[in-house]
Amino acid sequence: MENIFKLEIITRSEKLNILKDALAQKGIKGMTISNVMGAGNQKGKREIYRGSETTIDLLPKIRVEILTKQSNIDEIITIAKEVLNTGKEGDGKIIIIPVANVIRIRTAQEGEDAL
Repeated sequence: MENIFKLEIITRSEKLNILKDALAQKGIKGMTISNVMGAGNQKGKREIYRGSETTIDLLPKIRVEILTKQSNIDEIITIAKEVLNTGKEGDGKIIIIPVANVIRIRTAQEGEDAL
């Protein structure tokens, strides 16, 4: 099977349009986007709720999933790092997962043809 990978980019919700636009300019349009909640090193944030200071443990994030050929991985990572980096905790993560196969249901195409 060809070298197909799934990239999961987990980052701040407000960065979604910037990331989508930057990827679209390079011809990368196919992606799945989910709203998720999470916290890493930043361990949430402090807010005032009804006069009391409270820690919110889980913060809203987005998860962008992209299936791609191995030849596109470095370009996608470079774009994501450039547009998502604020230098602060909570910028997110990029996870690279090898994919055994992809099957397009409508046409029954497999592998890179299904991308």
